[in-house]
Formats: sequence, structure tokens, C-alpha cells
Amino acid sequence: MHKSAVLTALTVSLLAGTAFAQTNPSAQQIINALTPSGDVSGTTRGIKPLAPGSTGPAMAPMAMAPMAMSAQPMSPAPAPGTPIAQTNLNVVFASGSANLTPQATATLDQLGKALTSTTLAAYHFKIVGHTDTTGIEAANQSLSEERAAAVKSYLETKFKVSDARLQALGVGESDPLVPTPPNTPELRNRRVQIINIGQ
Repeated sequence: MHKSAVLTALTVSLLAGTAFAQTNPSAQQIINALTPSGDVSGTTRGIKPLAPGSTGPAMAPMAMAPMAMSAQPMSPAPAPGTPIAQTNLNVVFASGSANLTPQATATLDQLGKALTSTTLAAYHFKIVGHTDTTGIEAANQSLSEERAAAVKSYLETKFKVSDARLQALGVGESDPLVPTPPNTPELRNRRVQIINIGQ
């Protein structure tokens, strides 16, 4: 892992209920989060640099008010396959399945626009599926793999993103964004992580 790689995490919460309703991230906000330079602008919530060597650490629950944003310049290019920028998206699936909901496709449409933009078109990405701790750990592992594959398939089918640019894997409940006890529903942990791994 290149020590100077800057990872930027964008957490987008799509919580149900009027008290927690937020809009989907725009394609430009996703581009900003996944651009290797770490250049972040706009009104995106919850953007902050992560420790080098990290591929998805737990973060404190997101405040409902906009958070301060900061970025650091990249040092020389990291080795191929090294994560250089990432974003966490709460992609809403049907309960216990890998079926995309309308909220999920709205989020993935913005992601597809971002990945096919001239800014990101040359990069390769890892799609990492995560679950919360509800249910059996082995089932959550399989479900996270299926959900990552569903996201990859959607991007390839609708946006013609090349299979060679995308890797899909699942990590189940092993890397929660918000630590919880076993069998605890937590929407923010049911997320898909998009990691820019370079050209």
C-alpha cells in the first residue's frame, strides 16, 4: 500500500422517514469523491480523508447538518491496484435480497454517470458489498457478494462500463460503517463501497 494514497469517503445516507430524508448524491459529487487528486468541492456531506492503508473504516454516525470538508493533495502515483479514492453509497436493496429498489437505481444512475465521465473513464474500480449484522453471518457474506454483483451488472448493462474496469466482492458484516451488536438493523451498514484502484 502506497503510504501517501489519500482515500476520500463520501457517505450518503438514504434513511426512510421525513426526519432523515436526504437526496441522492449527484454524479459530480461522486466524481469529486473518486477523483485521485482528492479535490473535493460542493455541498457533499461527510467527506473527510481516511488513514492510508484503510479500505473502509468505521466512521462515526453522520451528523444531519453538513460537515466540514477537507482534502489533501496526492503524492506520486501509487502502485497499480492500490486504493486511491473511495466512496460509500447506501444502495437500498429489497430486504434480504440483491434486488435493486427504485432508490437504488436512482443512486446507481448517478454512479454510472460518474464512472463514464471523462474524469473517471480511465480508472478501474472495486465494488464492495457490505451488510448489517442482522441474520446469520454466512448468509450476510453471500448476500453482500450478490449485491456487489448486482451493482456491477447494472453498471455494465445500463452504462456500458467495461467488465474489465470493475471488480465485485462482498465482505458481509465484517466491516461496519457504524459498529453495532449482533442482529442489529442499521441502514448505513448496508452499503456498497466504490474504490478507485487506479488505471
